[in-house]
Amino acid sequence: MNIGIFTDTYFPQVSGVATSIKTLKDDLERKGHSVYIFTTTDPKVPEGTEEPNIFRFTSVPFVSFTDRRIAVRGLFHALQVAKKLRLDIVHTQTEFALGYIGKFVARNLKIPVVHTYHTMYEDYLHYVMNGHLLRPYHVKQISRAFLHNDSGVVAPSERVQNTLERYGISAPIRIIPTGIDLSQYQRAPQRDVRGELGLNDVPVLVSISRVAYEKRIDRVIDAMPRILRQHPDAVLLVVGDGPARESLEEQAETLELGDSVRFLGEVNHEQVADYYRAGDIFVSASDSEAQGLTYIEAMASGIKVLALQGDYTNALLDDPTIGRTFKNPSEMAAQVVDYFDHPDAYRGDDARNAKLQAVSADEFGNRILQFYQDATVYYQTAIAGHETRGPIRLHRVRRRNSIND
Repeated sequence: MNIGIFTDTYFPQVSGVATSIKTLKDDLERKGHSVYIFTTTDPKVPEGTEEPNIFRFTSVPFVSFTDRRIAVRGLFHALQVAKKLRLDIVHTQTEFALGYIGKFVARNLKIPVVHTYHTMYEDYLHYVMNGHLLRPYHVKQISRAFLHNDSGVVAPSERVQNTLERYGISAPIRIIPTGIDLSQYQRAPQRDVRGELGLNDVPVLVSISRVAYEKRIDRVIDAMPRILRQHPDAVLLVVGDGPARESLEEQAETLELGDSVRFLGEVNHEQVADYYRAGDIFVSASDSEAQGLTYIEAMASGIKVLALQGDYTNALLDDPTIGRTFKNPSEMAAQVVDYFDHPDAYRGDDARNAKLQAVSADEFGNRILQFYQDATVYYQTAIAGHETRGPIRLHRVRRRNSIND
């Protein structure tokens, strides 16, 4: 297949979405398919840089997310490129500019379009005029408008599926967890991050994410004084950068945590596995995760995972040899101390390996390919119905041709 992926976010930008797309691209290409990325320009990519099968369109920083970008040109140029590539399907990965460009391309080429709904936007409304402009109702309306007439929607988790069903999305929805390339976590370490930081003989917690307010890293820092009372040499490594960093540094200073909390900044994607391995436990208090990719990456790195309680995390972390969920910073601190106090009580790889197999890049690619095929059948059925019976709404076809698992 010739597959066109349209996204406003791609490397060198660091994000879960960019990682997900790269994982999918690499696996589909390993399976013999041609994948073309339509994305934004980026200041870190010099003009004229050769990037095979990547097409960049003029962009500007996105409002309130200045480290993210949005395309401002390229509608007809994208169509010209897509025609030459003879795309078979369009896969959009953004609800913004390049998402609409992808839908425009699919409509003109008369090919199906599927979409991955990565972001729970209701958790991010505070970024737009401090939450005074947009409401959850607006997110519902915008999502319904964007997904109208799509041939399928990928939900990375049950939480996303439930949200889209609550919005009244008529396109077929299938839960396909984002996969990860296990090989990069199974290879020999490139760096001894722990040794470089002088932490070989101390218990280490690690947080890896965009350092944004919705990640609730402040709750993890709040738990540190309780942890330090039991393990005074423990250290929390905050890996990543973002708008909340300054306030979190101030919080750590106010709590007089000193070197017990260290902010390491953004790291190269190729080195992320080494930073996971630097920790004994990965901790996250985020309540805005649509797919929890960092939890899976931490598991693949062989460390325990502690995450905020929720439907997704409760199902993922259902065995203490993998990790646990917590309700508040006090409970998180108690769980950290228990793991540190009893390092031999929760050993075992069977449960973790079973979880990882289900989200391997290979399985991810297989499930996406099957969804492409089912979406193509759905699209062709809808077109045939339109030609024989006149204009109809796609949701009427869906009831007779559901492609949900």
